[in-house]
Amino acid sequence: MNSVYFSAQFHSSASDPYYCPESTAEVAFAGRSNAGKSSAINTITRNGKLARTSKTPGRTQLINHFSLDEGKFLVDLPGYGYAKVSKDRQKEWQSAMTRYLISRSSLRGLVLVMDIRHPLTDSDWTLIELQQQGQASLHIILTKADKISKNQASSSLMGVQQALSDAGVDATLQDFSALKKQGVGDAHKVLDSWLYESSLSVE
Repeated sequence: MNSVYFSAQFHSSASDPYYCPESTAEVAFAGRSNAGKSSAINTITRNGKLARTSKTPGRTQLINHFSLDEGKFLVDLPGYGYAKVSKDRQKEWQSAMTRYLISRSSLRGLVLVMDIRHPLTDSDWTLIELQQQGQASLHIILTKADKISKNQASSSLMGVQQALSDAGVDATLQDFSALKKQGVGDAHKVLDSWLYESSLSVE
């Protein structure tokens, strides 16, 4: 089933959830503007040009849908937590994300991308709180694992898991490195369970 992600293609962009395409099932990716979200999407799909990557954080300003098959999509949500974005823009983002995460009936799961060296920022918690109000499951990818030792990565994973548990948040999580293609198989298994296995039980 993994190979389906390698055929992902850009479908459409929308400034508001109202204009998003109809879908049978989709998984959204979100994260701080410098967390490596676009690189993670590109690594998972083996397409270095699918999601825009930039040395300037905040390039993803729209809700971008990438088509898979059978009306299924991967979705790149606007980056957040970038200081140079105006407060009005931040309010617009939070309003759009609230409506998308809570009301999007085809949303099966949210992949929250965080820098393994700086996990669970205030902005991350804000998004988790929104996700908790909807029906979508939560998976956390801790990126840039190549930047630290295995012991440090393990410690960070355990710390995030404990913090989520203390907050009563049910989530799966993994470490990831776009540079070393580490964790791609684990990510594919999560996507499979949401997009394909779960769809078997959906009417």
